[in-house]
Parts: sequence; structure tokens; C-alpha cells
Amino acid sequence: MFESAARVFARLGTDEPITGTEVVVGRAVVLGGSLAGLLAARVLSDHAESVVIVERDALPSTAARRPGTPHAGQLHTLMHGGRMQLRRFFPGFEDEAEAGGAIVSSPYNIRAYADGVPKVSDGTMGLLSSSRPFLEALVRRRTLALPNVKVLTCRVKGLQFRDGAVTGVRCGPVPGSGEGAGAAAEEWVEDADFVVDATGRASKLGDWLEAAGWERPAMRRMLIDIDYATGYFRRTTSTPELAAAIAYRTPTATPPRVASGAITAIEDDRWLITLANYGKQPPIRTLEEFRKLCGELPPVYREAVSGEALEDILTYHQADSRRRDYHLLKRFPARLIAIGDAVASFNPVYGQGMSSAALQASALSEYLRSAPDLRAPARDFLALQRVVVDAAWQISGSADLARPDVDGPYPRGHRLTTWFAEQMARASITDRDVAVRFNSVTYMRSHPSSLAAPSTLLRALRVNLTSGKPQRERG
Repeated sequence: MFESAARVFARLGTDEPITGTEVVVGRAVVLGGSLAGLLAARVLSDHAESVVIVERDALPSTAARRPGTPHAGQLHTLMHGGRMQLRRFFPGFEDEAEAGGAIVSSPYNIRAYADGVPKVSDGTMGLLSSSRPFLEALVRRRTLALPNVKVLTCRVKGLQFRDGAVTGVRCGPVPGSGEGAGAAAEEWVEDADFVVDATGRASKLGDWLEAAGWERPAMRRMLIDIDYATGYFRRTTSTPELAAAIAYRTPTATPPRVASGAITAIEDDRWLITLANYGKQPPIRTLEEFRKLCGELPPVYREAVSGEALEDILTYHQADSRRRDYHLLKRFPARLIAIGDAVASFNPVYGQGMSSAALQASALSEYLRSAPDLRAPARDFLALQRVVVDAAWQISGSADLARPDVDGPYPRGHRLTTWFAEQMARASITDRDVAVRFNSVTYMRSHPSSLAAPSTLLRALRVNLTSGKPQRERG
């Protein structure tokens, strides 16, 4: 029976408690110990006798950056859709995060600015504001507290297959470790009844599949060429009136020095501020330039950078968004899936990564609760996952393709969908009803197709005509 993508997305994004779990596999192995891998391990703990997280980094016991996540110092946002899943997987999660110093913000202490104009509040969506290491440490602590989950520190070198299914993970010692289980052997196999690849953008799963005679997925890329610069500053009040803000500028033929700026209050009484720019501009590296550029943004930015700078400016570059379409493969091993950035990583400026990973974990939970035939490829999971990835890819892709410096690839109907998105974005600046619908999509609470209701489009058109603002010119 056909089910619309919007209905599937809504079901995966539910906040209902998880019920009806049963053990269906013996030993599950998750490759990668970042957020996507931890959430996959949490889901698998309900369905596997044991779960092993294989990670090459020695995972810290506290909130700390590590080599495997070079972007961890940049701003990360847990959207409303992602928050709801963390509540499901870890009851009491937000209370624990808030007790540790995270800021649980309401729609009334979040502000958005479009070309310097304050946007109307939608009155519904909030954020959980913290640093990425803080959030990951809390998820890691809750996951590893489960009695059937453990971590193995080693390097993944490939997979082992037999009779059309994955049966093990080939492991080796971490270079330079000099000790531990891997030091005594050049290579060994961790037996597995189910494997999840959560190794991120640099995933080698396609290589491993091809080497074993399977198909490898084609990789789609969209060049974005974005640079991040992030500063940490001392916050003078533990309960700021404004907990988070985003200021963005309309794309022009000549990219502005700051295309967007995001600020959030995080744990340990700090402000975390990220400035993003596009094109072949030099990265923002010095504290002096960072403060100067923040001075050109709304007042909250100027106030935040007037405090003590707590460390040097951190920079990060991402050349492209990328996607691997495993659901298109005609041949795929049983008992194997990929999740998170290993499947699709988006322009980080839109803050979809962590929430997309959480919703994909919800898809894995639904799949494993459906009494699946594990002797066959996990195509039911891939279909659920595709709904989540399609939604995030559409949101970020349409915004990126509206930039004059991005040159495709353009999907079918690009001009119409771009015009449609611009109408919604413009109307959401001043109209609360449109803002509620628009933000529900951008916060990954609703599927993008929910904006296609004729009443929503007509309202947006009326708002834009009444405002009298001209359509922006494309340079």
C-alpha cells in the first residue's frame, strides 16, 4: 500500500515511546563512535544480544574534541526533529543536558535575521544549545551505560561476506597505539550478525563492497566551497535573554564576507559564534577580523564578542555536500546498512547533520521492530532512510542552488521549486502562520512536501504581494 513521504517522515519523527522491541540478532557491530554510530548502537541494544562499537579514536570520558571529528569545534545545532528522537532513545535526556549546562531554548529566546531584518517568531520550535563535544559525550555516556554495549578501539580494514550477507569486520591495530588488543595481531575478524557503517564522509564501504564483488554506490556531489570560522567567548550571565540567533544574507553574484552568522549560548557560560562565507575568499582567522565582522551583524553578536576570547579562532572548510544512494543498488548484502554522513552529508550551515542521523536511527528502530527477514538485504530500512535523506537533501540543496556561485547539478523542476522556496522564505519573515510551516520543515519536524498545500502557497503569495517588496535580482 502506498504511503506518502510526508506520512513516513511524520511517523519516524514521532515522540511516542519505543515499544515492541525484541532480540533478532546475536552480535551487532557499529563502525564509528560519533553521534550517528552511538545512536545506531542505542537502537541495536534493543534488538541484539551484544553491540560492539568499533572506533579508531580512544573515546574520551568527558566532553572533549578528538582527531576523528575535526569539525567538532564548530557550531552544531540539534534541531527540533533531532531533539525529539533523543528524548525517545534516552528518557530524561534534556533534563540531564540542562543540568550539565546546556541551554534548552524556547522559540521566544531564539532570533533569526534576514538581511538584518528580524524574522517573526514561529512560537513553536526550540533548540538544545551546547557544544558538539558536550552533546556527544552525554549520548556516549548514556549509550555505553547499556549492559550489552561496549567499545573496541581498532582500525577497520574491511568486511567479510559469506552467502550473500556480511559476517564480520576485518580489524587491525591503530597506527602508533603500541598496545591493546590490536597490537598483538596484524589483522583479525570481529564476527558480526549485523553491521552498521557510521564512519562518516570518508566512508570506505563502497570500496569494500566493490572489492568483494558487490556494486558500489555512485556518489553525488554538490560543490559548496564553504569556510567556517568559530570563536568562543566568555558569557557574563548564566541565563541570557537571547539563547541563540542566526543572521543570513541573500546570496548575490559577489558573495559577502559573511554569508551567515550563528550564535548560541552553550555550557560553561560561553558564547559559541560561527561565521560562514563562500567562494574563494580567505578564511577568517584573526580575532580582530572576527570581532570586526561580528560588529556588522545584529547587536547580540557585538555584545558577545566584547567578552573574553577563550581560545583562538577555529576554521573549517567543506568543499561539497555528498550523497551515496545505497537504495539504488540492485545487489546489496544482507545484514548491512550505512547511516549518517556515511550516506549523506549536507552543507553544515543548515544544521541538519545530527537531526538527520537521529531520524535515520528512528528508521533503523522501525525496521528492526517490523520482524524483518534478515536473510535479505535491508531494503525496507533503505526506503525509510531515503525519506529522511531526501528531505534534508532537498532543503539544503534548494538553498544552495539558489546561490549564483553554485553550478548544479540541477534537479528536474529546479526553477519552479526555487521560486516556490523563495516565496515561502520571504513570507516567513513577517507572517507567523507561514513561519510555523516553513520552520517546521527547516527544523526537520515536517517533510518539505507539507509546504505544497495550496492554502500555504496562496497565503505566502498574498503576504509577499502585500509587503510590496520587489523580488531580489539574481546577479
